[in-house]
Amino acid sequence: MTDLKSRLIAQALEEGFSKARVTTPDAIPQAAGRLEAFVEAGLHGQMGWMAERMGWRGAPDALWPEAKSVLMLAESYSPDYDPLDLLQERDRGVVSAYAQGRDYHDLVKKRLKRVGRWLLEQAPEGEIKVFVDTAPVMEKPLAQAAGLGWQGKHTNLLARDLGNWFFLGAIFTTVELAPDAPEREHCGRCTACLDICPTQAFPAPFQLDARRCISYLTIEHKGPVPEELRAKMGNRIYGCDDCLAICPWNKFAATAREARYHGGVGAPPLAELAALDDAGFRARFAGSPIKRIGRERFLRNVLYAIGNSQDRALAEAARPHLSDPDPVVAEAARWALARLGAEPG
Repeated sequence: MTDLKSRLIAQALEEGFSKARVTTPDAIPQAAGRLEAFVEAGLHGQMGWMAERMGWRGAPDALWPEAKSVLMLAESYSPDYDPLDLLQERDRGVVSAYAQGRDYHDLVKKRLKRVGRWLLEQAPEGEIKVFVDTAPVMEKPLAQAAGLGWQGKHTNLLARDLGNWFFLGAIFTTVELAPDAPEREHCGRCTACLDICPTQAFPAPFQLDARRCISYLTIEHKGPVPEELRAKMGNRIYGCDDCLAICPWNKFAATAREARYHGGVGAPPLAELAALDDAGFRARFAGSPIKRIGRERFLRNVLYAIGNSQDRALAEAARPHLSDPDPVVAEAARWALARLGAEPG
């Protein structure tokens, strides 16, 4: 099995993954308690799915009892620009680097399936299940247990040889593979990711209050964003990369091998985005993870960014939405105009 494992990892790298390591489904016994405490404190916000099937999420060996091994894989999407630079272009919307191109769920899952099929060709008696952020699987603790990297003070996974710009995928299998040693934390005294957070979403190192996280607010949060947080969102309209971009381990970031993660979205003018109707929104973001939040939530974010732009000329882009049938969008338009000191009529 040692030879099979080494060939499996080589095959994963051949398919385009940046790194692959093995662990076991029972390798994260501490995860269940941490998840329960996180949910009980309400830090998950509106993400009710985190509380659902918590038993499976906290104990991967309960998700599929027959599984003997978990192959954890990292796929780099390292941006070819500095996301922090875009925050100064206030008339443009900033979209998280991971959402610049094609939806990673589709690309990573296809790659996982190819690796999984290769494994079954070598071990026909085996079975597999592949997961990409779409099932009750705690990928980050499993990845640390497998030695891919560690969860930093910003709670994201990072690695000394990858930085923190990478997606995670998992292949559960009944084939028994020798597990790798877990990775330990290498953040040291650095607090760059905590210090840069615009909304102070980290109550302590290694802890996240999702309710204050701009990625959560722009993507997962339904309804109006609390007013005290809107100004802190700046021109971020989908996700936030600040804590990732500032990490000093990114000097070792792996180059993205998948060109489809780059390009396409860019930093579009806010006025242009505000003019999108539902059909235009769907057409513009077809194949993008942005599409799943819908035009209304996206437009809410765009209007908050317009309000933060300090550009009175953008009032004309916000004003038509005062009569939007969605009350959240209409209220965001009123807020934007008030922030700009512009009359509503």
